[in-house]
Amino acid sequence: MKNSSSIIIGLAIIVGFTILGLFFMSAFGKETSNVDSTNNEYRYELVPANENNIIIFDKKTGEYWKKYLPSGEGPTNWEKVESPIKNSGK
Repeated sequence: MKNSSSIIIGLAIIVGFTILGLFFMSAFGKETSNVDSTNNEYRYELVPANENNIIIFDKKTGEYWKKYLPSGEGPTNWEKVESPIKNSGK
């Protein structure tokens, strides 16, 4: 009788720790996915280069777009420019 009760207690402890581990894995897994979705929210950065143009920088890919403000010089539409990081590897 004593031997069977120790087996039941041992199995109860194993099952309890298994349930507790699954609970922690599911709780921390959800927080990680929320962090990824909020990082995309701040993916682009608006950079004022000088009084004549403005730059939008993509932090994820390293690409940026620039636009000349109407001052009589250069185009007034957005131009995609290659990242200097990509050009330095060539």
